[in-house]
Amino acid sequence: MVKKLKSTSLQNNLFIFQNITIYHHNENFFIPLIIIDETRGIYLFEYKDWSYDDLKHAKVKKASYQKSSQDTLAYENSHQFIKKRFNELKHNDGVPIFNYLLMENFNHNQYEHLDKSFKELLPQERVMFNDSSSEDIIDKMLDGNRVKYNLPNVSSIMSTLLTQHSILDDKDKSHLASDEQIRFINASLSAYTVLKASWGTGKTSAIILKAILEILQNPKFKILIIKPNDFACDMLKKKLLEMIEYAIVEIDLTSIVVITPFDFIDKTPKHVDLLICDDTWAYSEEFIADIKNFKNINHLIFVENAKPNANNTLNKSFRTKNKKITFHHTNYHAKALQIISSLLKNNLASDILIVASDEARIKLKDDLEHFIHEEVILLDTCKNLISQDLEGLIISSYDDIHPMEAKFVILMNICSQDTQKIEYAYNLSTDSVFILYDTLSANLALIRNNFESNKNN
Repeated sequence: MVKKLKSTSLQNNLFIFQNITIYHHNENFFIPLIIIDETRGIYLFEYKDWSYDDLKHAKVKKASYQKSSQDTLAYENSHQFIKKRFNELKHNDGVPIFNYLLMENFNHNQYEHLDKSFKELLPQERVMFNDSSSEDIIDKMLDGNRVKYNLPNVSSIMSTLLTQHSILDDKDKSHLASDEQIRFINASLSAYTVLKASWGTGKTSAIILKAILEILQNPKFKILIIKPNDFACDMLKKKLLEMIEYAIVEIDLTSIVVITPFDFIDKTPKHVDLLICDDTWAYSEEFIADIKNFKNINHLIFVENAKPNANNTLNKSFRTKNKKITFHHTNYHAKALQIISSLLKNNLASDILIVASDEARIKLKDDLEHFIHEEVILLDTCKNLISQDLEGLIISSYDDIHPMEAKFVILMNICSQDTQKIEYAYNLSTDSVFILYDTLSANLALIRNNFESNKNN
């Protein structure tokens, strides 16, 4: 029956979700099967393995707010729970909800011989039998009503319902996580896991949602997330708090701790249920070995940045595929001033990120303060987020870019930098990258090759 429902849903542009749990405040509600019709609303299904022998002498009666069990149907309760989510998040009742019963061990003919009380509470048009055809199924779901309503799309509906799969963008709008993100979030924990994610695939959101779901399922869990520096820790904490507040779930924030490698070594925890080590390429081999040898960690997830590959956990990019890149063989200091001045005519200072060597960025800051009327910030990741204003023009070193992202990225001094750091910086742009260089180098060739590869993909 489920296979037939999936096939019917696919043929009719419907979206099916199995075995979902909706969390709200400190409550949760399990729904075995839900189908979203963007023109009509939500179809809720409960499975029952009742046979004709189980029901042939039975009478049924309605009871309010029952928990789902083998002998009950919990439609009313599920309706109230869904409406509660929509009212608190969207300030409306949400979308229409329709109830169905899925009976694997029952056919149309057997239904006709049941007591009339069963037929009154569960009319035939709300029951899917083992001999129901695809045409019967879709006719019952449409209920003879092919009127289309102006409803939210499936991403909006499901991201409202599913805290654990709801991703907030930079405008605080929620989106449903991608299928590959959901697979990672829902996966059972193992002793050792490697999350390989290509650039722009939402790995940070995925690991935050993974942590949130583990705490929702195991409130006594202790989770540790390692980020490269204090600033990166603060950025992740900020996003974590925003996602929890939006989700309207009750989570003990002390159960998810975000720390730097220095704090991990200096304040070695007694016990960790789950440790997530993000941006593993940024740490020394000795530190990675220390983590692997730490005996008081039940589950360990290493997060690696990787080029798109069939073996990656996350590959679907949420950034534009038409990112522009320009190469400028020139005096990069003078060219940087020219490009920045031009960009500021139609963009905010915070849309621009300059990445340069320590010496170059100090000189550039001095010149920019005389050249433009915008605040210029030397990013310092040893400082926390609250002590730094990110609304100005940011100049970062190649060591301090982990939590950053910008519409325009200007890369300088690439000849002497580590290739992984250059590639990381290159992928922070959501629109355009400017490569400034005064001599040819192997790093320049690497960036050019990556650019050509990205264009071909």
